[in-house]
Parts: sequence; structure tokens; C-alpha cells
Amino acid sequence: FVRCLYAVGFLDLFGVSMVVPLMNLHIKSLGASHTVAGIIGSLYGVMQLFSSTFVGCWSDIVGRQYSLLACILLSALGYFLLGTSTTVFLFAVSRVPVGIFKHTLSISKALLSDLVSERDRPLVMGRFNAASSVGFILGPVVGGYLAELEGGFYQTAFICASIFLLNGCLVWMLPWGEENTGNREHHQDKGTNSFSAKANNDLHLKSATNGTMTNTNLFQSPWIQVATVLKKIKEIACSNLWDIFLVRFLMSVAILLYYSNFTLALEERFGVKPLFSGYLTSYSSALGVLAGCLLGPITRLYQHNTYRILLHSSTFTCTLILLYASALNIWMVILSSTFLAFSTTIGRTCIIDLELTIGGNEASGTLLGVGQSVTSVGRIIAPLLSGIAQEFSPCGPPSLAVGLALVAIVIMNANKQKYCSHRNVKLKNQ
Repeated sequence: FVRCLYAVGFLDLFGVSMVVPLMNLHIKSLGASHTVAGIIGSLYGVMQLFSSTFVGCWSDIVGRQYSLLACILLSALGYFLLGTSTTVFLFAVSRVPVGIFKHTLSISKALLSDLVSERDRPLVMGRFNAASSVGFILGPVVGGYLAELEGGFYQTAFICASIFLLNGCLVWMLPWGEENTGNREHHQDKGTNSFSAKANNDLHLKSATNGTMTNTNLFQSPWIQVATVLKKIKEIACSNLWDIFLVRFLMSVAILLYYSNFTLALEERFGVKPLFSGYLTSYSSALGVLAGCLLGPITRLYQHNTYRILLHSSTFTCTLILLYASALNIWMVILSSTFLAFSTTIGRTCIIDLELTIGGNEASGTLLGVGQSVTSVGRIIAPLLSGIAQEFSPCGPPSLAVGLALVAIVIMNANKQKYCSHRNVKLKNQ
């Protein structure tokens, strides 16, 4: 079951990364100006920002199977419409269902957190991210080849829609009932992988509510579902998770600032051509896949202390961005890019695990949705901050990133007692 979800993640990013690099070229070929293209791109980001929390919370209410299926099929519809977009208006319309419902990876991660124990969650999440990253590496290559053909963009969009339909079939055929039963037995029988008798009961309840579907949840009034969604979001907003989401926001913006002017800065500072920058980015992505596979040994080395891993990886990330900002030659850039691929991949996985650990598994979809919204805010703000910082120096964006990462590290140290006390309670109950 879990391996099938790895395949879902791979196919998802493989299909998307085939199309996304070609979209700006296509909309310009339709006669859109740079401003119009930018507005459409920003609207997509805004839709993702507001919809991720609602869709994640909705998956907690109606169940993972049907919410994941709905998101996959509606995303397929969006890419199918993209394959028929012969005007700027149709192009904009095609981005609406994708902007609202393209949260398949978040729901898949929530489902993984339902299926595995908290001890194994970082390892499984790391492997899922690695499988998705492989799709992200291969997709642009296939999309670039298809783009050279006549009508290549339209063919690529239809192939992407077909991949999403294939993903929908894969999700539909998964043995949901059998897996949920096995998952309950796993948590009840293995005391070392559960918290306590109470935690076993919570996990049993979570599997029953999130993994399986009851007619009451699925067919209840849409207004009741909306009210329940808003109530769950309010509970998350009033919780003590602000520091975790703030750390995620600061580190996301820091990493986005690092990549924001990467190609241009290398050309201005070292005279490096964009082709080399592309190779370096692909090299870093490949190392990120390897980092996802190494999370198992790393978590065992740290005795499954996610907080310490996150703190150390964030400190390492801050140091590497500082090394890049002060690099005197291209070899220092290559060195920083090499290790940054490991630290950022590990950090992304650990912050998600910490959200679910502190926030509880009862609303994993909502937590992941809120976290995705936080990252979306970072994607909106980072280009603005990068443009302002770049007015002063090509090293301005990474220098600002170092400052934001330092603030995140200070916040983690200030809340160390909360994380450690939560971990001590968990170990005591194991």
C-alpha cells in the first residue's frame, strides 16, 4: 500500500514537471504579455494559498480515499483543459481546477501519516519525497523532448492529464479496507511502535475516520462539511503551533531566496552560463533524492529525535547559504549546493513530522494543509524580497536568507523545552 503511494507521488510530479516549464512559452505564444502571464501565475499561487488548508481539512472529514480521488480527477480535468487552450482565456480557466485541487501530494502525506507509526514516519516521508523528486527530475527531460514536436505542448498537456487519470485508477484499486484493518492490528499488537493504550485507541479511531469512508461523512450536507472544516481550522489557529509554522515560513523563504536569483547571480558573479546553472540544479535535485533515502539511518543515529535533526539541519542550511553568499569561486558554490541538497531535504521532512507530532494525528490533513498555505505565503513574498535585496547586490537575497534562517534557529532554541518535554512524554508512554 505504501509503495503504491510512492508510485502516486512519482507519477504526480513527473506529469506536472513535464508541463510547467513549458507554460510560460505557451501563454506567450498565445499573445499574452509578460504582465498577463505574471498575473495568471500569481492567481494560481493565491488559489493554492487559500485552498490547501480547506482541502486538507476536508480530507480529515470525508476520508483520504475520496478526497484524494477528487483532487486527482479534477487536476486531470485542469490539464485536459490546458491541452485545449488555444486562447489566453482558456489557459486561465484551465488553471482554476488545478489551483484549487492540486493538493494530491499533501493528502498522500496525510495518508502515509495515518498508515505508519510515528517512529517510522520520517523514514516513510523521506522515501515518498525521494520518489516524487525522481519524477521531478525526469519530467522536464520528457517534456522538453515532446515540446520539439509539432503541437508538442498540447501533446504534453494531454499526456499529463492521462498520467493523472492513471493515478486515479491506482488510488481507486488500492485495498483500502484491508490496509486499514492491518494498520489497526499493527498499532495494537506492537507496543514499541505505539504511545500507550490511549494512543492505540486514538490511532484506531483515526484509521476508522480517515482511512475508511462512512456514508454519514460522505453524503452529509455540504454546509455541515463547510462548518466542520471552519471549526477544525479555528482549532489549529488557536493551538500552540505558531512557532512551528513560523519556523517553516522563515526557512521556506530563506531557501526560496537562495534559489530566486541563482542563475542570474552566478552569471554576474562568476560569468557562468545558464546551461551550467541548469546542470547544477539537476545535480542538487538528484542529491535530494539520495538524502530522502538516507533519512532512515539519520533518524536512528539521532534516536528518532526529530527536533534535534531539524535544528541541526537548519543550522547547516544557514551555514551553507552563508558560504554561497561569500563564495570567492564557483567551486565553493558547487560545495554549498552539494550539501544544501541534503540539509534542505532532511529539514523539509522533519518540519512536517514535527507538525504532526506536536499537533497530533487527529487532523493530519488540516495540519499539512496549513503548512502548505504557510509555504505558499513564502512563495508569494520571496520574489518581492529577492527583488528588493538584489537592488543592492547579487549576494543580497542569500544574505537576507541567512538572517531569516538565524531567526528560525533562535525560535527553535527558545521553544526547546516544549519539544523535549513532548518527546519525553512520548518515550515514557512507549
